[in-house]
Amino acid sequence: MCRMAAIKSKEPVPPVLLLRMMLAMQKGHDNSGFAMVMQDLGGAFAEFKKFPLLSMACTSQGLERAEEILEGLGFSPKFDYQPDVVADDSLDFKRMPHYIFRNYRYPEPLNVYHDQPTPEQKQLLLTTRLKLREALTHDKQGFIYSFWPDVLTLKEVGDPRDIGTYFQMWNEDHWLKARVVSAQCRQNTNYKIVRYAAHPFFLEGYTLMGNGENTFYQKNKEFQQRLHPAYIGFESDTQCFLYTLHYVLEELQWPLQYYKHVITPLTFEEMQTRPDANVLMRIRQSLMHLEINGPNTVVFVMPNHQMGVIADAKKLRPYVIGRDGDMVVSASEVCGVNMVIPNRDYEQDLYPGERETVLINNALEVERWQQ
Repeated sequence: MCRMAAIKSKEPVPPVLLLRMMLAMQKGHDNSGFAMVMQDLGGAFAEFKKFPLLSMACTSQGLERAEEILEGLGFSPKFDYQPDVVADDSLDFKRMPHYIFRNYRYPEPLNVYHDQPTPEQKQLLLTTRLKLREALTHDKQGFIYSFWPDVLTLKEVGDPRDIGTYFQMWNEDHWLKARVVSAQCRQNTNYKIVRYAAHPFFLEGYTLMGNGENTFYQKNKEFQQRLHPAYIGFESDTQCFLYTLHYVLEELQWPLQYYKHVITPLTFEEMQTRPDANVLMRIRQSLMHLEINGPNTVVFVMPNHQMGVIADAKKLRPYVIGRDGDMVVSASEVCGVNMVIPNRDYEQDLYPGERETVLINNALEVERWQQ
């Protein structure tokens, strides 16, 4: 089992809150991967929210190669955040020589800025990220985590306590802040320990992390590889959940309510009792290769910053959502939520059910939909 933590807040919060939650849940992870995605940024990036933000860890050769590619495509640097670090060799994690968190201007004629990227800008950001990843991967010169406005990604292998120390993220007044933050610490079971396997995963505004296992991984992977050029990697079976979320909402343009019907459909007997049985039957027949199998809890963030939680029918991976007037905090264990909002009304805590989709909207209201 892994451990997940997420915060959606009215005001930008620092990463230290997520680190405290992870330490409270230490027995549930093994330091094989820590990742954090910050969205709706404040702090150092508050003035640059509309500019694409590159999150990358690399060697010097990888950095030079990436800069050549970006310059060749017409991107120009807008803002470069240099993290303050503690250079202590005793820290338990596999650090990279360079950590890049840099905003870029779009090349002409796309050098205009909106609340969300235009279709042309989205296509350019996607193809550029894939090109950078390919250029740095073949000889292990670095990792490209995200290249998208208002999104910052950090992935490491090691002890989250020491990762926090290295990046000085235990500081309450850290320069990195965001209104939406999700993080996961892995308990590695099946796959090689690599940075790309650390959750959450990000694609075109969608962020997703999970706790569980998916025995339909191979079936999902073989089907998804034919659907979209960005469905690559598959270093973790949970990436399949992100690609299905992206496919259902972004490619098929279906409403979110259908996502759970795709990954964990009702039984045929249950469908027959529903007025929309014909629709549900067609979904299951056409997208059966996107179904998942295994105990799972999935936490995701939409491009509009709404956050969702889904538990699968087996309901063997617990998750709790707590809240007060200023934020909604969720975690694999209630002790994680207690680290951030200990004085909340515990009677209001939610434990998502096996047929539910829970959505936290931007007013911090919690919506619950039965499948």
